[in-house]
Amino acid sequence: MAPPHSDVAPPAVDDRYAERLTLPWWLWLCALGLAALLAAEVWMGAPGVRAWLPFALFLPLTCVALWRLGRIRIAVVGDQLEVDDARLPTRFVADAIPLDVSGRREVLGVGADPLAFVVQRPWIGGAVQLVLNDPDDPTPYWVISSRHPVRLATAILAATPAPPGQDVSD
Repeated sequence: MAPPHSDVAPPAVDDRYAERLTLPWWLWLCALGLAALLAAEVWMGAPGVRAWLPFALFLPLTCVALWRLGRIRIAVVGDQLEVDDARLPTRFVADAIPLDVSGRREVLGVGADPLAFVVQRPWIGGAVQLVLNDPDDPTPYWVISSRHPVRLATAILAATPAPPGQDVSD
């Protein structure tokens, strides 16, 4: 916080929503247990390098793989939605629909559009479907996993500018 007599104001951060799609603790435990079991199978009581090398390789590689699976960040910053490296200006969002587990399954099921942009994590039940209105983009909609789909949809719609000619005071 800046001192009261300072002329420099802290930078304004318009961060409406942020979430990281990390893995649950039990998935880490299961994966590390399986990596240790695989390392023990390779070791099989042999002396020398085979005694420690499988553990030195499999456990760190498993940690790196699990970290990479849980690194996806979703944020609504200013008038833009950021999903990992993808950016979507909210002016192209026609509607944001929060989905529960069954709704996500239906949207991503047999009738799913192959041109849709999907960031889906199976260990996260909820999702948000964003219907787009960009005539220059062939992508019809985005589906993004979220632990708080209602909050994410609300933040996206709040960041979406009103269409021209619509009175905002209504």
